[in-house]
Amino acid sequence: MNRDIPKLSWINNSGLGCWLSLLLMGLLLGSVGLGWLVNGFLIIVAILLVLPIISWLVFRWWLQRNLIVDQCPVCQYEFTGLAGSQCQCPSCGELLKVESGRFSRFTPPGTIDVEAVDVEAKQLEE
Repeated sequence: MNRDIPKLSWINNSGLGCWLSLLLMGLLLGSVGLGWLVNGFLIIVAILLVLPIISWLVFRWWLQRNLIVDQCPVCQYEFTGLAGSQCQCPSCGELLKVESGRFSRFTPPGTIDVEAVDVEAKQLEE
């Protein structure tokens, strides 16, 4: 056996041989008539690459439509809440609900919400 003959078929162990094998396998499958398998694989790879981008854009659109920035009707502290939900003011602790893009006080059914007005009393002289 002659050890001085160069190895022409030797490919460096850098992973190039694996990629070439995959490329040759894809070409073989495409030429045999199993192109639907290759196309299906490429479609799945394309979906996996595009789906995170689309989902991020949809999530940002949803946040822009559902985040409400307003002031607490009790203490005038400005904070953010989600539309159609109940939240608590971080400053005064008042329970609030979001209605038509604004915060309003949450009152249980049967409760009458009254605002008190301070009136100065005048003394009558007798």
